[in-house]
Amino acid sequence: MKTKDKIREQVWSVIEQAGAAYTKTVHDRIPHFKGAEAASLRIFELGIWRNSRVIKGNPDQPQRPLRQRALEEGKILYMAVPRLQEEQCFVELDPSVMASSPVEASTISGAFQHGRLVNLAEMHQVDLVISGSVAVNRSGIRIGKGGGFADLEYGLAVAAGIVQHDTPIVGTVHQLQVLDQELPWTQHDACLDYFATPDELVKCSPTKPRPTGIYWEDLSPAKIKQIPALKKLRKFL
Repeated sequence: MKTKDKIREQVWSVIEQAGAAYTKTVHDRIPHFKGAEAASLRIFELGIWRNSRVIKGNPDQPQRPLRQRALEEGKILYMAVPRLQEEQCFVELDPSVMASSPVEASTISGAFQHGRLVNLAEMHQVDLVISGSVAVNRSGIRIGKGGGFADLEYGLAVAAGIVQHDTPIVGTVHQLQVLDQELPWTQHDACLDYFATPDELVKCSPTKPRPTGIYWEDLSPAKIKQIPALKKLRKFL
């Protein structure tokens, strides 16, 4: 099986060569693919979307239509602080008290300008998780851009009881990001329940268990030290 790094390089190169993104290069990013808006429309058809009131979303550009629609519908939205570098490691966007428009607040800069920084203890329980991916397969296994911070966000939220073991996870990708092959998986990887492309909505059939929290054995002391929320959680264990 190819490594995650090789799969990322493969997908990034294919997307760039096909001109399937809005940016010239997508390396080291969650690709801002053409058709992201159309893919998002398929997610909005899901009952788990309609019934959600609190959403945790990734900050990447291709998922901005999901974040904007969530705010337009009055849903509370959480986005992580970049690299989890603050103890108040999420920003909360609550349309009921927010002065800015959903269009502005759904951007990264707008979210941090108009949202409220919160720590894990201040957060509402999340009904739905939005995840960005570089590659996915139809079993729901996803590969991110390689920083590992999305996994840590998820693990922290699970450890705090904000995300449950059955909280749905959805995402949007280009068809070129969908790979009909087995993908590498580790215990801190959370599989998707659904993903949408501009052409289809896929209900995944995950066979891998969800992460149950933070896997400390996978983290170096230096990594724990640089993330305040991890340092605080570690003290209570």
